[in-house]
Amino acid sequence: MNKARRKGNNMNKVILTDADGVLLNWEYAFTCWMEQHGHTQVENANFLYNIGQRFGLESNNMGHRLVKQFNESAAIGFLPALRDAVYYVKRLHEEHGYTFRCITSLSLDKNAYKLRKMNLEKLFGETAFEELVCLGTGADKDEALEQYRDSGLYWIEDKLSNAVCGQDLGLKAILIEHGFNMNDELPEGMIKVVNWKGIYDHVVANEA
Repeated sequence: MNKARRKGNNMNKVILTDADGVLLNWEYAFTCWMEQHGHTQVENANFLYNIGQRFGLESNNMGHRLVKQFNESAAIGFLPALRDAVYYVKRLHEEHGYTFRCITSLSLDKNAYKLRKMNLEKLFGETAFEELVCLGTGADKDEALEQYRDSGLYWIEDKLSNAVCGQDLGLKAILIEHGFNMNDELPEGMIKVVNWKGIYDHVVANEA
């Protein structure tokens, strides 16, 4: 993730991506952590995006605080990959020459950044991700995506509002399906996939 090597890269071979719920199985790891701290999910929790509702907490603010606490804990450096992400990210990188820039609303904590960087490099190798941008916990991504306006780059997300933000800025948004977004109505031009094979097939089929 050396910014110095970004300048020579072919921008047509750059893919922008979120981390949690896209590359990493944050949902599973967070649920395990919450259970260790005495919290239990409500019935059909996987269909709920809001953490406060998912765990029946007293307030959404409490949910946000717990997410921030988890994201700044040592556990954040050891999240498992989501589904088939490792296999197909590596194929896109090693066989087709794509590099990735990760924009994640993790935390502004410097140690959280280092742990996320370590986690991504351990799973995907040290060369696949040329940049990691960590925003505040739950932060919007419009400013981070603004520099890519009208670039036509792929933007991989699991939160519909963030995917729409990217599409409105002229990116090619792809939504990763989860229980909480499976019934969302997509805007025209956006596609939804269940795994990285779907992303891989779409990207390779539409290579210039």
